[in-house]
Amino acid sequence: MRRFLRRVIPDDAIRTGLRWKLSAAIALVGAMVAIALSLVVHNAASVSMLNNSRDLADERIQVAQRMYESGRTLAFGVKVDDPTIPQDLLDKVAEGRRATYVSEGAHGVPDIWAALPLKDGRVLSLHTRFTDRGAEVMKDLDQALLIGSIAVVLGGSALGVLIGGQLSGRLRKAAAAANRVAAGDAHVRVREAIGGVVRDETDDLARAVDAMADALQQRLEAERRVTADIAHELRTPVTGLLTAAELLPPGRPTELVLDRAKAMRTLVEDVLEVARLDGASERAELQDIMLGEFVSRRVAARDPDTKVRVIHESEVTTDPRRLERVLFNLLANAARHGKPPIEVSVEGRVIRVRDHGPGFPEELLADGPQRFRTGRSDRSGVGHGLGLTIAAGQARVLGARLTFRNIRPGGAPEEIPAEGAVAVLWLPEHAPTNTGSFPILPLSGG
Repeated sequence: MRRFLRRVIPDDAIRTGLRWKLSAAIALVGAMVAIALSLVVHNAASVSMLNNSRDLADERIQVAQRMYESGRTLAFGVKVDDPTIPQDLLDKVAEGRRATYVSEGAHGVPDIWAALPLKDGRVLSLHTRFTDRGAEVMKDLDQALLIGSIAVVLGGSALGVLIGGQLSGRLRKAAAAANRVAAGDAHVRVREAIGGVVRDETDDLARAVDAMADALQQRLEAERRVTADIAHELRTPVTGLLTAAELLPPGRPTELVLDRAKAMRTLVEDVLEVARLDGASERAELQDIMLGEFVSRRVAARDPDTKVRVIHESEVTTDPRRLERVLFNLLANAARHGKPPIEVSVEGRVIRVRDHGPGFPEELLADGPQRFRTGRSDRSGVGHGLGLTIAAGQARVLGARLTFRNIRPGGAPEEIPAEGAVAVLWLPEHAPTNTGSFPILPLSGG
């Protein structure tokens, strides 16, 4: 079965949530839009109010003209031949036109001018400032725009958190379902896991992952069937070869042939067992046993020189045949690749098998047991690399967890050689049912 490469993400990579990215993006866009609109509204309001002031000044200068020509007193502060009239305005009046003009006054407040030519050649002018009320109106408008901009940014951020939260929640469900598929649960479907009524790109991604998982499962199942068929077909000729070898006359050549035939038979049986375990159809036949007593008797029958220490006895519900298979494979691996003494300890539901050899290879510690890989050269003298693979598969059927680690002196760096290897089998508190699932226990007081 092929191995699939994983892309390693650096530990120093910055991790941020989708909801916060989306919220920040919406807030940034909202702030930019609010600032742009505020500037446009501010400028438009300012121009509009200045135009209104110019129109008012123009109306007043016309009223003042009629009053002047009728001999009445001038109103609105209108002056005749005011020496402070801006030159640009005078140029327009010299052309015989009535005109208005805006100039920059003190403290940045605009000055509003209006002027027209009289019949006697003199110039009638009106000078007013941008009203305080207008300044107050602009100030109030700026405050309203500022408050509105802040409200838009906050509202956009809240909307981004809401939308991003829903989207990231769907993605988290999809990731959790994908991880379950990667862990070997072939019945999980990402599309069903994310749920929801709305259809978006997340559903497209989920369907693509489901399609990929189905295709991969079919391919793995095809490879498993081919492996099982080949191993099954080899059983008959291998058995015949072993029988024929036993009929050979005694001697060294016969011993060599018998040894290789037995090794081939063992390999075929192991490959068949791996294929069955890969098919996820194996079910545990459960019995209640005293774990410490069971391990002590099985180890003593196999290798009386192996020391067994029962730290804490415990009654467990498990499959004795599969448990024995796991235990014997761990002992065989320790005897083949490690060094004596080999020690077995039982503490509650935990079984530890330790040797004093060079330790497990780093590839096994990182990726777990891989078939037909015996590890480093100092641990690869014999064997096909299937023992630990079978042990891990049988542990999964039992609902147990099998871990591996090396023993090093406290605080020693990784380059220091190990002082031994330890395989730890953690039996579950609740054994799997006949369907391969775990029983649902009622809540206390329910």
